Amino acid sequence: MSLLSLVMAATAATAPVPMADATTLAAIEATCFDYVDGQLEGDPARVARALHPDLAKRSVIGDTPDERLGLRRMSKDELVSLTRQGALKTPKDQWNRSCRILDVTAETAVVRLETPWFVDHFHMGRYGDRWIIVNALWHMKPR
Repeated sequence: MSLLSLVMAATAATAPVPMADATTLAAIEATCFDYVDGQLEGDPARVARALHPDLAKRSVIGDTPDERLGLRRMSKDELVSLTRQGALKTPKDQWNRSCRILDVTAETAVVRLETPWFVDHFHMGRYGDRWIIVNALWHMKPR
């Protein structure tokens, strides 16, 4: 790869989000916060409204005895159930989370969620005025 290609790739990676109106950006961010704040509050309804019914939530686990290129898989129902159980319930004074919108088109968005415990990368879809998380690829942060 040439030096020019490397510079162009680095610039593209740090370039601002393409122009989207404030209402669209606020709706995307609200979906991200429904997802994470709902889990931290232990509010399954809030989490559920942020997720597509056919959500694909995955984490790379690598090769296992049962699977090459293994993925940990989770459905919307599983995530909502874990939220109902309070799996990530956390006192509000300990919340430290951010949602960063990386890319937006008319019908899709890419968002990065970060907490002290994990990072999620979302693909969102626009359904009318609603933005919903369709795919999530996540990883735990090192402890």
